[in-house]
Amino acid sequence: MKAQDPVEFPPDVEAHYRKALRLEWFTLAYISSAAVLLFLTMGSSQAMRTSFFEDVISLVPAIAFLIGTSVARRGAHPNFPYGRHRATSIAHLTAALALCIMGGFLLFEAIMSYTTGERATIGGFNLFGTMIWAGWPMLAALVYTGVPSVILGRMKLKLAPKMHDKVLFADAQMMKADWMAESATAVGVIGTGFGLWWLDPLAAALVSADILKDGVGTLKTAVADLMDRRPKKTDESDLEHLPQEVEQLLRGFDWVRDARVRMRDEGHILIGEALLVPRPETPDLPARLEQAVEQAKALDWRVHELTIMPVTRLP
Repeated sequence: MKAQDPVEFPPDVEAHYRKALRLEWFTLAYISSAAVLLFLTMGSSQAMRTSFFEDVISLVPAIAFLIGTSVARRGAHPNFPYGRHRATSIAHLTAALALCIMGGFLLFEAIMSYTTGERATIGGFNLFGTMIWAGWPMLAALVYTGVPSVILGRMKLKLAPKMHDKVLFADAQMMKADWMAESATAVGVIGTGFGLWWLDPLAAALVSADILKDGVGTLKTAVADLMDRRPKKTDESDLEHLPQEVEQLLRGFDWVRDARVRMRDEGHILIGEALLVPRPETPDLPARLEQAVEQAKALDWRVHELTIMPVTRLP
């Protein structure tokens, strides 16, 4: 068996994928520059240090999307006769674990910093004979990091449901809410400047908790999908209705007495089986079954594969 051409997306969805691809490459370049800027300006601030690590860890979903989708698009192979669609689900799990681990570590660090009374100080530097407060470059770095992240997050949020890509959706949610993390860090920096040292570890703890919350939510979704739960929409707001639509389609055929459908989420696509009770003496049953599969797949591009088994009765 020869590896097939990429079969992950139809042409109209492929255009959305290409746009998402460009956004993720731009995200890698932009977030990398933001992380360098935060590193150069963070000084001894715990909140700035946490924001730096948040930027570093926010590269993981983008990298996971690029690698996972690339592998998923390779099609079937003798060693992977069902295709590699679940590479996206593995990428989803990887991103979730990275967020959980980093969020938990940074939260622990922030709590320890507060309980030990470790106090950050923000001094100044001489620029052409003028003393400049070091907090100003910190705040400028936070603005550079936060504002574009929100814009990128909103752009990705529109693309994720069109591709049924939960890695992209998790990345978008994290970036869209980035302004809250940067705002908390800014409060910590300003508070430290006014001598309120406890605002710095508090801001670090809030940012860390936000990372951990994103990680736990993403982890629950990724694990549930890998355990073949009932498919849910990209944003997890409701159950996916495609299995019911396929079931109604099959029951609507005049040669079908009853049918039952079950599906599982495999990355961007859905794969499933249908048990179908044909009416007695249905002529040309194999051809009718083939036609039913094609009509079911025509309902939505995500119905990638459907196996129909004729039975005498449903369990």
